Amino acid sequence: MADIFDVIADATRRELLQHLLEASPSGADGVGELSVSELVDRMDATQPTVSKHLKVLRDHGLVTVREDGQHRYYRVEASPLEEVEDFLLPFLNDDLGSVGSTAFAAWAGADVSAAGSTVGRVAAGASHQARTVIHEAQERFKDVPGAVQEKLHDVQEAVAKRLPWKRDDES
Repeated sequence: MADIFDVIADATRRELLQHLLEASPSGADGVGELSVSELVDRMDATQPTVSKHLKVLRDHGLVTVREDGQHRYYRVEASPLEEVEDFLLPFLNDDLGSVGSTAFAAWAGADVSAAGSTVGRVAAGASHQARTVIHEAQERFKDVPGAVQEKLHDVQEAVAKRLPWKRDDES
């Protein structure tokens, strides 16, 4: 089975994802769907070609389908693209400072689409960095609660041994 990079390498599949993304208002559930015939109308492709590529996208979880009689309505599912995002972010940004200055430079220029793209990369980069730091912290400190409890138990035992009213038969 092809990996996610092979799937999005095809220009027709990227175009399908773009059309579905444009039809998806952010935060809306159950809307933003396009039928196969609507996708065919928007693209320079035949219905069998569109259906073939939608099947590949569906098999890799990049789109979901809702059946209504003989009609199929597709919606983009972006979560599998996080793997691509995680791979690309280190190549796009070397540190948050340089990314931030790039974003301000893009806003200062007249190219609004470049500014939006840059701001999106900045947000994605910050999100990636935050997830990385949290994951590393979780890995680094995963044994700390157990170690703290062991140390607390040792201290309690040491204190209990020094108590004058502690009887020898108590443990």
